[in-house]
Amino acid sequence: MKIGFHVIKTYARYHSNVQIEKEVLQKKENVGTDTGIPGLESVQCWIGIPFCAMYLIAMIGNSLLLTIIKSEQSLHEPMYIFLGILEATDIALATSIMPKMLGIFWFHVPEIYFDACLLQMWLIHTFQGIESRMLLAMALDRYVAICYPLSNAIIFAHQLVIQIGTVVILRAAILVAPCLVLIKCRLKLCHTTVISHFYCEHMAIVKLAAENVQVNKIYGLFAAFTDVVFDLTLITLSYIQILTTVFRLPQKEARLKALVTCITHICVFLQFYLLAFFSFFTHRFGSQIPPYIHILFSSIYLLVPPFLNLLVYGLRAKQIHCYAVKIFVCARHLGHCHTFLDIQYCVSNKITYLQLLDIENYKISKTEIMKT
Repeated sequence: MKIGFHVIKTYARYHSNVQIEKEVLQKKENVGTDTGIPGLESVQCWIGIPFCAMYLIAMIGNSLLLTIIKSEQSLHEPMYIFLGILEATDIALATSIMPKMLGIFWFHVPEIYFDACLLQMWLIHTFQGIESRMLLAMALDRYVAICYPLSNAIIFAHQLVIQIGTVVILRAAILVAPCLVLIKCRLKLCHTTVISHFYCEHMAIVKLAAENVQVNKIYGLFAAFTDVVFDLTLITLSYIQILTTVFRLPQKEARLKALVTCITHICVFLQFYLLAFFSFFTHRFGSQIPPYIHILFSSIYLLVPPFLNLLVYGLRAKQIHCYAVKIFVCARHLGHCHTFLDIQYCVSNKITYLQLLDIENYKISKTEIMKT
């Protein structure tokens, strides 16, 4: 079968309500098939429910978090700027996967155009790289803040933070781009167009090829290790230094509080990187591992962090938690926080905490809100 602007045949298997041996004939457009979760076709409609619920909670929560960070001037600090980029990346990563996943699980639409598959692959791996590098940036920021508190504002100046964010995004996008070029230009023949997954990732696409894919595998290894191993090494070193400093704190209460926060962050890192390594090595050396195990763990690796990061980094941050409470109190008692502009107003300093305590006697008109 030819890949490119030629005629290809796609075969999809169907279990209970899914199409059986359907032959798809396309000209000038390539159509591939995502199989979903091999071996769990009969229950994958139920598997989609918890993932969809976490996605919706993460979308709403992360959007609220970004609104708070954008609206509140006191949160325009390196830690919260990095957190904002991380949460925006989480939203984009989950959104690049979830629609197609639910299309397969709930509506039995397994076909995907080859170019759309490549685009999804590029988006997923780019956002993965951005998320990994943002976790590193946040770890380094915490390291400087705890180990060198007097130098934190000097080292992480506003201009440097913007430069770091820009470089991280561009670097991730550029690092993944050669994977697209190698697949598009070098792979002309494939022995199947059935992808044993519910989303397109680099090795899943490379395995379709009937040609020598050694160059693709080598570059995939290089890109993965450049991101994951480098970032994880620096994060580990940062937290070793942070924990060393924490154990030297004289106050027991402060030491315990800092330790709990560090352990929570370390658990997030371990969840992200251990599952990344599992998915990475299973593609290359895990032929004995059942496909549904690999796919389920890959799903957790990509779709759970947006939900988990919201809880750990967002709502547990004291300042963000306070402003989130102000929004809900404002919405409940004043009845004004129905639009983005109203939310901006509610988190501004014009409604103070003391005023919220006596909120029943404090009324504001929509005209006043619009003027702000």
